[in-house]
Amino acid sequence: MPNYKIIVEYDGTNFVGWQQQANGHSIQSALQESVFKLSGEKVVIYGAGRTDAGVHAYCQSASFSINKKIATDVIRDGLNQHLRPKLISIQKAELVDDDFHARFSAKKRWYEYKIINRRSPLTIDANRAWCVHKKLNIEKMKSESFSFLGKHDLNAFRSAHCQSKNSIKTIDSINIENEDEKIIFQVSAKSFLHSQVRIMVGTLVDIAKGNINKTILDIYKNKIDSDLLS
Repeated sequence: MPNYKIIVEYDGTNFVGWQQQANGHSIQSALQESVFKLSGEKVVIYGAGRTDAGVHAYCQSASFSINKKIATDVIRDGLNQHLRPKLISIQKAELVDDDFHARFSAKKRWYEYKIINRRSPLTIDANRAWCVHKKLNIEKMKSESFSFLGKHDLNAFRSAHCQSKNSIKTIDSINIENEDEKIIFQVSAKSFLHSQVRIMVGTLVDIAKGNINKTILDIYKNKIDSDLLS
């Protein structure tokens, strides 16, 4: 049975997230419907990352298997045809080994979070960034972010809906760059907890605002629930 990997780009604004859910349209369900229209086969498409509602992707890896062999350019173009006008685009399709699984074969995942620090509301960057109106202490934000590097129990940095049995994760890299009002937060790891990146960024912003006087190390040490800090 041919096994395909696709590279997907999408605007997550109008979706409930990657994973198929009963309460709205998901990226996964849109892709599965498109595969059915192209091949006549019902499949389950697995993504390397199960992004949350409103999260976008530049290079999401996904995989699925079907009974018939279809040329990869036909997979790419056919899925794109059936996905229109949804803001989901297949950038590439390729045949992969039978044991390839987008989620379990992934070696590393990257996330980027964009903040605009200004008083005025967003227009061009609406749905692309978080507008924080209060002036942020960027240097404090950067110095605190380094405490995330390495292996830690990140139980305080996941949502109440997280189903992972193990909250210990290893952050491989973290970087915060700023230019004028723009702040870009980048982080990579083999895997993340549910809403982990959003909560990490939100906690750093609260520290940078001066809303809380706890450090990231305080949160680790005392196992403080970050939802209660602000």
